[in-house]
Amino acid sequence: MQTDSYKTIKYPVEGLFKEKGSKFLAFAWPVQNEDEINEHVEAIKKKYHDARHHCFAWELGIDGMNFRMNDDGEPSGTAGKPILGQIHSHEVTNVLVVVVRYFGGVKLGTGGLIQAYKAATADALSKAEILECTIDKSFSIRFAYDMMNPVMRVVDEEGLGVKDQLFEADCRLTLSVRESKFDALVGRFQQTYGIEVLKEDK
Repeated sequence: MQTDSYKTIKYPVEGLFKEKGSKFLAFAWPVQNEDEINEHVEAIKKKYHDARHHCFAWELGIDGMNFRMNDDGEPSGTAGKPILGQIHSHEVTNVLVVVVRYFGGVKLGTGGLIQAYKAATADALSKAEILECTIDKSFSIRFAYDMMNPVMRVVDEEGLGVKDQLFEADCRLTLSVRESKFDALVGRFQQTYGIEVLKEDK
């Protein structure tokens, strides 16, 4: 099983669920860090300041350890948890979902709330275009100009990303490769006479 790839959503999407007069507006974004997450949450709270609740959940990374849920005044476990559950059900990460609730005057009960937040989130994520991403690592190599052809052959064969390049008498390339291939590829360059691996970056 590959541990250096993950799925996320490509663009922001919106969803909607209505129940007994209450309206649940769901907003989902692809995110990379907590600063982005906080900006989106604050923007939604400002835009929908007249709503009673702004509940959310998010997850970052692929180890399942970096996530947060917020019920924003709803009974514990009735909002953030079902939102996060839908993120997991759709098998995506690096995603934030905020669900804004306008109260319709009729209480939905614990089960009704869980179902409503789940349904609103599912409606949004069902519209998302899924993007598969790889976790990449980078490194630099240095070599003489006459080694250009064998170096570029490896770059083409392995489908490496070229992040930076300098072609002079003393050439230098900064390359990126998916994490699972990193050690083998660095080893391949190290075993080729005339190629020096300069550094290994995260």
